[in-house]
Amino acid sequence: MESGPDSALLTRREPAEITDKRLLRGAKTRQTVLRHAVDIASIDGLAGLSFGRLATDAGLSKAGIQTLFKTKEALQLAAIDYARDLFVDEVIEPTRSTPHGIARLRALIESWLAYAETPLFPGGCFWVANMPEQDSRPGPLRDALLRDRRAWVRILERELREAVRTGDIVEVDPELAAYQIDAVLCATNTALRVGEQDAMSRARRIVEGFLTSP
Repeated sequence: MESGPDSALLTRREPAEITDKRLLRGAKTRQTVLRHAVDIASIDGLAGLSFGRLATDAGLSKAGIQTLFKTKEALQLAAIDYARDLFVDEVIEPTRSTPHGIARLRALIESWLAYAETPLFPGGCFWVANMPEQDSRPGPLRDALLRDRRAWVRILERELREAVRTGDIVEVDPELAAYQIDAVLCATNTALRVGEQDAMSRARRIVEGFLTSP
């Protein structure tokens, strides 16, 4: 999404250019570890991450991973940020050229459904998988997950407001509709995980009900 208070939290964080070969190797190792970390967390939650498990899965030394991340919480927070970057690349970036309003909203929803159906993470949506584990645990992990989830809902809300402004949608509360659409998407993620064959078509029908003017 373009720059602004609602979109900044779902903008990919571009790493600084690295030319030192030793530092470059460290950055590549970090990427490898984080790719394994987000996959594990999408299935077993952030609590399921450990230096030992990642060392086994990535074929690296436990001490080397500890050197990169220092603490388990630092690893978990880095995994959330990495998951967000992958989400932005997969869901947000493909919609950038679509005009704002109902067209962008539909593109975002289709992009999200593809992200959950493919899926990008083996356990489905990273945030749907991890919020239930963290929602009653105040702290940095919950804050980071909520930051990204709220930013996503605000993006939906912004496109709904534009659709209302242009008259493509009428008699809709953008804030409420964004919340409802997100709830449908989260439920669809769960339905996909348990093999409900009509999950995608059902989601599209429900969402279209929010977008179709009476």
